Amino acid sequence: MLSATLSLFGLASFLLGYFFLPLKQAGVSLFLFIIALIVHFSAGTSLIEGSVSGFTVMSGLIALLLIVPTISWVLEEKPYIKSVINFAQKLLNTSRKFYFGMMVITQIISYFLLFGSIPMVYGMINDFLSNQKGEAWENYKGTALLRAFSLTTMWVVSIPSFIFAVDALGASLGLSILQGFIISLAGIFLSVLFSHFQERHYGIDLTEGIQEQLAKIAEEKKQETKGNRDVVEFAFLFVTLFGSIFLINAIIDVKLLNIIPIVIVAWVIFYFIIRRRSSAIIENGRTYVTKSIPGKAQQFSILLAAGFLINAVNQSGYGEYIIDGLFYVTDAVPFLNFLWVLPFVVIILGFIGLGPLTVIVLVSGILQGVELPYPPEIVVLGITSGSVISIMLSPLILPSIILSSVNRLSIIKNGLLFNYKYALAFYVMVQIYLQLFVLFFL
Repeated sequence: MLSATLSLFGLASFLLGYFFLPLKQAGVSLFLFIIALIVHFSAGTSLIEGSVSGFTVMSGLIALLLIVPTISWVLEEKPYIKSVINFAQKLLNTSRKFYFGMMVITQIISYFLLFGSIPMVYGMINDFLSNQKGEAWENYKGTALLRAFSLTTMWVVSIPSFIFAVDALGASLGLSILQGFIISLAGIFLSVLFSHFQERHYGIDLTEGIQEQLAKIAEEKKQETKGNRDVVEFAFLFVTLFGSIFLINAIIDVKLLNIIPIVIVAWVIFYFIIRRRSSAIIENGRTYVTKSIPGKAQQFSILLAAGFLINAVNQSGYGEYIIDGLFYVTDAVPFLNFLWVLPFVVIILGFIGLGPLTVIVLVSGILQGVELPYPPEIVVLGITSGSVISIMLSPLILPSIILSSVNRLSIIKNGLLFNYKYALAFYVMVQIYLQLFVLFFL
């Protein structure tokens, strides 16, 4: 009964999405939907059964996408982010330390705001470095933010694409997060190293500019007493939210896509009740329903069409043919295996305009129905490493577009030109880890 209800809701949402969306914005989802119909008809599988199953595949993910943005309601109550940045300024007195700090802060805020962390952190850093202008400074800020956010797709539990991949492939949440965190941290250090060479390329002493700004705000910080309390409160909020997710996942056998929205809703409600601001829930909810949700119609229609396509591919058995084809290609080339190729599937789809969430949903959903000779955690890392590179390089993906809207540089420069060398080095680094794992443990 629940399955039928969800599928009918999904079909209604899908059709309503086309009613409200301009044809240009509905193009991707229409394309996916037509491919799914072709697969169903060519394989002779049940279209009715495919519709019921296909539109329920994305139900948990869409619930997650609807609920995660409510976390930002909490961050808007107090200047938590500004307090964290101000608190950390003593530790960020060189260009390398400051770059590392920008990446860490972006990753932390991505837990709460997803890619909304990019304009928020950029605004904070731009205010702090208000007197430092030019391409060298924009490269310094932009690469830190874009790379930091892209790396979160490997381990941050509130990133929908990561959770879907873990859930679909049956990977261990703890191992996937630990593995992704270690690779992400290595990626941060690699990015810091690249920033050193980039600073030498531009011939500018960025440390001098940072220390000038630190000296100007030193007196302001001496007068602040409340900021540190906000930092402690922010740390407590961070631990309670994501600690609750880990705890419930450990003791209750329920799918992650069902656990996370429930925990977030309870966490947000408790926060406002404790602060005696229950009315803010209604105020924020009204604004969210009237202004934010209608803007998600395109994303939802794409995901519902992707769910329909995933079901069609798996039901028809074509998914196994696709994976068998990839294995055939890799077997034909010496020293090449499936894990070398897997990230490129995600990267190529990203360059034709599919966002990282849609791509990971498609790839993970297809791999879900295929038996692979690798642990699911390794497959998750292979997929998400492709997502990292796709976010950094593709000019058609939202994070790059958002960054370009705030720093006024072209999308090609912010993405491809600033990051292609780093992306190549990152791919090699991840592959060294994956291939060593295969060599020693499989």
